[in-house]
Amino acid sequence: MEKNIKIFHWLPRLMCILAIFFISLFAADSFSAGLTIWQQLGAFAIHLIPSFVLIILLLIAWKWEFIGGLIFILIGLGLSPFVYIQNYQMNHSVWMSLGIIASITMPFVIVGILFIISNCFKKKYSKN
Repeated sequence: MEKNIKIFHWLPRLMCILAIFFISLFAADSFSAGLTIWQQLGAFAIHLIPSFVLIILLLIAWKWEFIGGLIFILIGLGLSPFVYIQNYQMNHSVWMSLGIIASITMPFVIVGILFIISNCFKKKYSKN
């Protein structure tokens, strides 16, 4: 059973790091011709603000799994309608917009659920 605890301890952390890295990749579109290097670096830093916020939330979840899990679930579910509407207005495709939701916001819902499961495992088996 200790192996399951270790798996559920590391799985949400690793998934969250990968999801944050994926979100961070979108900041690369801030580099474009016609701007100075300082303007590009400034735009890049601004595009990374969501990643910095997610890193802070990961640090919170790392220490307090249940609270962090709830925060990630709320962020994932709370941002889904906004991301869906934004993408639907651009591409007018329900399925494409749902695919974008599945790849951008749902990983954080899954991470939140895994943090809560990890917390439950640890509480259940630390009493024994």
